[in-house]
Amino acid sequence: MSPLAPQTTTEVSTIITITDDALAELVKLRDSEEDAASLGLRLEIVSGPGEDFKYDLSLDEFRKAAFTDEVRTHSGMKVIIPAKDVELLEGAILDYSSTGGLVIRNPNKPSVPMIEGLVNDDALSAEIEAIIATEVNPALAAHGGFVTFAGHDEAGTAYLTMGGGCHGCSMSKVTMLEGVQTTLVEKVEGIQRVRDMTDHQSGENPFYR
Repeated sequence: MSPLAPQTTTEVSTIITITDDALAELVKLRDSEEDAASLGLRLEIVSGPGEDFKYDLSLDEFRKAAFTDEVRTHSGMKVIIPAKDVELLEGAILDYSSTGGLVIRNPNKPSVPMIEGLVNDDALSAEIEAIIATEVNPALAAHGGFVTFAGHDEAGTAYLTMGGGCHGCSMSKVTMLEGVQTTLVEKVEGIQRVRDMTDHQSGENPFYR
């Protein structure tokens, strides 16, 4: 009889990291419910493409999670993440403090909005994205913000959204027109103007100088 081959196990990614403080708070909230044993944390991104991330955290029955949901276990706490949000939450950290409550630090950026008629996969788009990555966003990072390129039209207009600290900031329109537009017009031949697609009225936690 030949010896049995050793069994191998595949480590399952937890998608998001939960700190000990956050886990303790989540367990406390879960255990306060009558059906605690069947509950897990559902974590979902509820903002639209191009908008700054907004999250919905709720306790839900993990056994009733949708077939497409990803369910992970963090020290006994089930975490349910919809398939559409997995990539955008990879590497994020869920933390907790007595003053700030539960907070998510996410290194990812929102997906770009899809707008009919815009081009975002040609050489001009690549040049725009390179300038945004190397010059525009590093400058906006000092304000906790960033811009996302959505595409350009045939008339030389680049369409962007602003996120992070710039979203909702009273100075963000000025920043876009005087800073981002000037940089792109000077650096990218074929771009004559920038259009800001951000809904600044919905911005939360803006940066003020």
